[in-house]
Amino acid sequence: MADTNPYPVTPGVDEETLESILDTVRSYVREKVIPRELEIEETNEIPREIRDESAEMGLFGWAIPEEFGGLGLNAEQDALLSFELGYTTPSYRSLFGTNNGIAGQVLVNYGTDEQKQEWLPKIASGEVVASFALTEADAGSDPSGLTTRAVKDGDDYVINGAKRFITNAALSDVLMVFARTDPSAQGSKGISVFLVPTQADGVTVGPSDKKMGQAGALTSEIFFDDVRVPSASLVGGEEEVGFRAAMASLNKGRLHIGAICVGQATRILDDTVEHAKNAKQGGRPIADFQLVQAQLADCYTELRAARALVLDAARRWDDGSDRKLGPSTSKLYASEMLGRVADRGVQVHGGMGYMRETSVERFYRHARLFRIYEGTSEIQRLVIARQLIKGAHLQK
Repeated sequence: MADTNPYPVTPGVDEETLESILDTVRSYVREKVIPRELEIEETNEIPREIRDESAEMGLFGWAIPEEFGGLGLNAEQDALLSFELGYTTPSYRSLFGTNNGIAGQVLVNYGTDEQKQEWLPKIASGEVVASFALTEADAGSDPSGLTTRAVKDGDDYVINGAKRFITNAALSDVLMVFARTDPSAQGSKGISVFLVPTQADGVTVGPSDKKMGQAGALTSEIFFDDVRVPSASLVGGEEEVGFRAAMASLNKGRLHIGAICVGQATRILDDTVEHAKNAKQGGRPIADFQLVQAQLADCYTELRAARALVLDAARRWDDGSDRKLGPSTSKLYASEMLGRVADRGVQVHGGMGYMRETSVERFYRHARLFRIYEGTSEIQRLVIARQLIKGAHLQK
């Protein structure tokens, strides 16, 4: 039996259109973004012209349906695009990742017709940046522990609480805020989701976090102090939609993160092979040394395995046969694979691999986050095991 699934089957774009999109993004990443990676690292900011040009290419809405102004890519096409986006600093993808992924998909799949018409065209064009306000200090990989409250008051809801590590909070125009509307409910029950403009009275976005890696991808705390929103802001027009919307968005997001990890590992391997061919010890390129060759071979083998796993899971997402086991398996393996590839990349570079100006040093730091966000590796293992116990691996 296929997973119960809120997502409609997305046909995606035709092959010619897809190839045009991939070629354009591949060239743009290599010609415009990669040369500015050190600048992004130093300024902790994506240059405005890169943001504007990316919006013109439709990258703020690649996963938004065409009827709302997006490109309308399906999951497999999303993965192929993510391989290209992942080839550079992950903060580039993060700039528009929430619009396409965890925030935008809440509206695509659960919003009312009015909410979709109002917000999705703006999200797809990049006019609006949307953020996914779920994580809290005591509710991370398990969102059932969230404590933010939304209390009905006449025709409005009043929201109080705080969120943590919210991507693009400092850039956002609208927040998908998850809050308890039933204070007596336990666990995953009683959670709803609201559209909250970032400029609403009582919303405070804290300073950007100082992180180990992924400079240019801004995360912040957000505080809600008696924030009043109309009932029309309740996503889906009813309470209790929140947990289902969060889990469905995260499931698809895990596929996307797995694909980004493949793109990151591809860049590390390319740069490491090039270094091995040019760096010399004893008058010989280090690529001649078998221990170096073994590390390159291991990187390539794991990378290709992760790529195949992500694409297979994406196809199963698109045909509706698996919306849980595949995404978690892909995210687990690809993120762990990336950590190993990044470590080998630094090792092959030797002392240069420890220098900030070397790409593998930055990607080594970037890589560590992928095993944590959108569900830690430990959470993925629990999801996978529970699906196996239910017999999900017996599906054809």
